[in-house]
Amino acid sequence: MQIPKKLHFSYNLNMTNKKIITNKNYTKFDGNYQLSLPLSFDAIIPNDDSVRLLSHILEGLDYSKLYMAYSKRGRKPAVEPRIMFKIIAYAYMNNIYSTHKIETACKRDINFMWLLEGRKAPDHATIGRFRQKYLSNSTEELFYQLVLKLNEVGETNYDHVFIDGTKIEANANRYSFVWSKSINKNETKMFEKITTLVEEINKTEFKNFEIGKESTLIDIDNVLKYLNIRKTETGLEFVHGIGKRKCKLQKWIEKLIEFRDRQSKYEENKKLFNGRNSYSKTDSDATFMHMKDDHMRNSQLKPGYNVQIAVNSEYVVGVEIFQDRNDLGTLIPMIENMHISLGKRFKRIVADSGYESEENYVYLNNKNLTPFIKPQTYEKWKRKSFKKDISKRENMLYNEINDEYTCHNGKILKTIGTSIRTSKTGYKSNVTNYECEDCSNCAHKSKCTKSKDNKKIQVSKNFIEKRDVSYKNILSDEGILLRVNRSIQVEGAFGVLKNDYNFTRFLTRGKTNVKTEFILLCFGYNINKLHSKIQSERCATHLHQIKKVA
Repeated sequence: MQIPKKLHFSYNLNMTNKKIITNKNYTKFDGNYQLSLPLSFDAIIPNDDSVRLLSHILEGLDYSKLYMAYSKRGRKPAVEPRIMFKIIAYAYMNNIYSTHKIETACKRDINFMWLLEGRKAPDHATIGRFRQKYLSNSTEELFYQLVLKLNEVGETNYDHVFIDGTKIEANANRYSFVWSKSINKNETKMFEKITTLVEEINKTEFKNFEIGKESTLIDIDNVLKYLNIRKTETGLEFVHGIGKRKCKLQKWIEKLIEFRDRQSKYEENKKLFNGRNSYSKTDSDATFMHMKDDHMRNSQLKPGYNVQIAVNSEYVVGVEIFQDRNDLGTLIPMIENMHISLGKRFKRIVADSGYESEENYVYLNNKNLTPFIKPQTYEKWKRKSFKKDISKRENMLYNEINDEYTCHNGKILKTIGTSIRTSKTGYKSNVTNYECEDCSNCAHKSKCTKSKDNKKIQVSKNFIEKRDVSYKNILSDEGILLRVNRSIQVEGAFGVLKNDYNFTRFLTRGKTNVKTEFILLCFGYNINKLHSKIQSERCATHLHQIKKVA
C-alpha cells in the first residue's frame, strides 16, 4: 500500500488584503453582494406589535416630574428622558433587566432602534444611572398615570380590588445577617463590663462617675475626658508593642475607647432595625425572611422584601414594597397609597387570611369599604376535629344578654374584667376576660384547658363582630365569585411575574431602587396584558365567570 504524501496549503494573500481583514471598519471589506434595507424601521415592525402600543400609550403620559430631576444647567442628555423611559419599559416587557443586555438590545433589536427614533444607543452606565438616579422619584407617578389611563378607556373599575403579597429575594449576601436579639444581648454584656470598669476607676481616682443605658456614649466621653486630663497632668507616655508594660491609666483609656466604638456600632444597628428583627449588611433595607423556595431547599432565611400588589381586571393597579415578614400591617398603607395616587377608593377589598386583623376590619369599616377577607380559622372550621374540640370558644353557647359562655359541662364562664391589647402597629383592642365558675371536679378539664386553675378565655367582641360580617360576605354568591377571581388574577399575576418573567431576585439594592425596579416590571406587565386582551378581543372584561357544571 502506497502511503500518501502530506498535503500542503498555500495562501496567496498580499499585504493589502491582510490590512483590510484586520481593519476595525468592516464596511471597507470587498464583497460581491448588494444589501437592501427599507428606508425606515417602521416598514419592518408589524402593525399589531406590542412596541407600537407601548409607544402610543407612553406618548400620552406627563413627564414633567421626570424632567425636573435633570439640572437646567449643563449639556442635554444624549437620549431624551421620554425615550429612555420607553426603552426601559419595553425592556421589562421582554424580560430584559440587565443594563448590559438593554444596551445590546438597543444596538441589535429593531424594535429598540425604532423607539430610539434615530438616536445613538445609550451605554449600560447611562441606562443604569437613569434607572437609579432619575427614575426613582417619578416611576410611581408614571405608573399610576398608566392605571388612570386604563380606567379612562374602561379597562379597570373601582368596584373591587384583589390584594396579595409575596417575598422576593434581595440583591444581598445570604449570610450577611445582623440580628436584633444578638445586638441587644451583646450590648447588655458590654454594659456590665463598662459599669465594672467605671466602678474601678471611681475607687482608684475617688470619683463618682455614672453610666446610664440611655446615655452610655455621653457618659463614656465624660470619663475619657477626665482620664485624658490625668494623662496630661502626669506626663505619662503610652507604650505599644511586645514586651512593653501598660500602666492602669493607659489600659482604662484604651478599654473605654473600645467600648465607645462598639456602642456607636450598636446604636447604628438599632437605627437600621427600625422595628425589624434583622437586616443584611449588604443591603440594610432587606429583612431576613422565609422564602417559599431557596437554593438549599430547607426553608433557609434569606434577605428579601415583602412585595404587595393590588390587581383589578387583571391589571396591576397598586404596588408597594414592605420590610415586614407578614402581611398584617401592609393592608392599610397599601390602600392609602392607592387612594392618594388615584384619588379614589376601591369599594370591595378582597384578600386572604394573612390580612385578617381587628385593625384592618375597623379601618375598612370606617372608610365604608366592604371586606372580603377569609378568616384565619376558615379552613379549621370545616374540620370535624375542630367542631368536636370543646376548648374552642366557637363550640360554646353564648348568652348575649348576660354576656357569658356555657362550656361543654354546663358550667358558666362569667366576665371577670376587661383589658387592652396593643399590636405591633400600636393599635389598641379592648378584650373581655371570662373565667369558668368551677373546673375542679370537671371530667372534661383535660380536653378543655391545660391550666391547673379554672378555664379562662379572652374575647375581642369588636373583632368577632367585624369578622362575622366578612365571613358572610365571602360565603355569598358575590363573595365566591370574587374569591375565585382572586386566585386567578392576583395570584396569577405573581405567577407570571416570577415564573414567566423569571423575576425571582432584585438586581438593585435599597428599598427605593427595589420599588422602582418592581414598578417597571408591573408597567411592562400591564402593557403586555392590554396587548393580549386587545388581540384576543377581551377588552373591558373585569371578572372571570364561574363555569357551571352540567
